[in-house]
Amino acid sequence: MKLASLKHGRDGRLAIVSRDLTSYLDASALYPTLQAALDDWEAAEPKLRSLAEALEAGTVTRKPFDETTVAAPLPRAYHWVDGSAYLVHVELVRKARGAEVPETFYSDPLVYQGGSDDLLGARDPILAISEDMGIDLEAEVAVVTDDVPMGTTAADAGKHIKLVMLVNDVTLRNVIPPELAKGFGFYQGKPSTAFSPVAVTPDELGAAWDGGKLSLPLISQVRGQPFGRPNAGVDLTFDFRQLIAHVARTRKLGAGTIIGSGTVANRNHEEVGSSCLAERRCIETIRDGKASTPFLKFGDTVRIEMMDAAGKSIFGAIDQTVKPYA
Repeated sequence: MKLASLKHGRDGRLAIVSRDLTSYLDASALYPTLQAALDDWEAAEPKLRSLAEALEAGTVTRKPFDETTVAAPLPRAYHWVDGSAYLVHVELVRKARGAEVPETFYSDPLVYQGGSDDLLGARDPILAISEDMGIDLEAEVAVVTDDVPMGTTAADAGKHIKLVMLVNDVTLRNVIPPELAKGFGFYQGKPSTAFSPVAVTPDELGAAWDGGKLSLPLISQVRGQPFGRPNAGVDLTFDFRQLIAHVARTRKLGAGTIIGSGTVANRNHEEVGSSCLAERRCIETIRDGKASTPFLKFGDTVRIEMMDAAGKSIFGAIDQTVKPYA
């Protein structure tokens, strides 16, 4: 089942989208928003699935689906937390500045809580005040949970994953160093995050989903050119079950919590590329002594997508243009 939020008010209007992403059914008469459905997921899921089956069978009135008309699946989320599940990415960043990765990073996940009151649709622009801020993409996978009790273990966390989607966790690289130097974490360096046109239930992913990770290439284009296609199921230190258990260690998670994987990265980066410009620049620094790939400029484009085994888009495409904030 594939779900989207049509642009409408602050929280969108719930829609069910066909598997081939060509048509949709307005489901707002049943549940006005995706958050409302997640709040009542045990009862909502079978009702929505019945409508999804009718949509596939062509027995209900449907309309053409246009990815430009949707907001983020959750335009406002109660909780958005991003991890750093791919330690190979952290290793490259640290190596480029001559630092080691602490041993604790391999057993204790890195996470931060991001702003979730203004999440972007897949075709919304990346807005920035200045190019000098070091505008970067971060291509990721994310999951959406139902209510997760505090103290949930990794062994039990998988059953709480209800939806999967893609992410562009926009980062302002030149804003982050002075922020981190204060010793209090990210804030200004992490502007609004964008999400794929649809979120899908894990059963849509078939054998590529093992209950905690998604094993398919995450394809990025920057400025219209291929940039990266690392496999999201390869070289991750922590899967989503482990990330959920870590985040729920000292608090419960409310239905609609979004948890991101962090920048997807593989060790054979020379072959498969990267998922963010900062990583590419670190590789260049290690190899050549200096970075040569520029950060994003106004007018540049970013596209993030994932294909199934038949080469068909699963989540639709995040396709954004960088624009100056007016």
